[in-house]
Amino acid sequence: MVFSPDAEFGAGTARRATDDIASEVGRLRDQPGEGVVSIGGAGLAAAAIAEDLIDEYRQFVNPIILGGGTPYFTPLAKPLGLRLTESLTFSAGVVYLRCQRTR
Repeated sequence: MVFSPDAEFGAGTARRATDDIASEVGRLRDQPGEGVVSIGGAGLAAAAIAEDLIDEYRQFVNPIILGGGTPYFTPLAKPLGLRLTESLTFSAGVVYLRCQRTR
């Protein structure tokens, strides 16, 4: 599934989303079997977070403050609870965090 305003995109087996993210993810969840949806891009991630569509967060935190850019975590109407399920620290100071959404 590709959310893109571009007229052309690398199709392959992907299809262009024709609805909002909540509707598209809902249809994916209704399909049989287990699936993984990976969301890339700050704007799409922020939309999925705002709709509470994410069950698991996996982040790499780098020890640097940029002071700009598009935030993944935009203001929310209410806090979303998370439970840390895994963490790893790498030699360069990067920290990997894996959290499950609590509901």
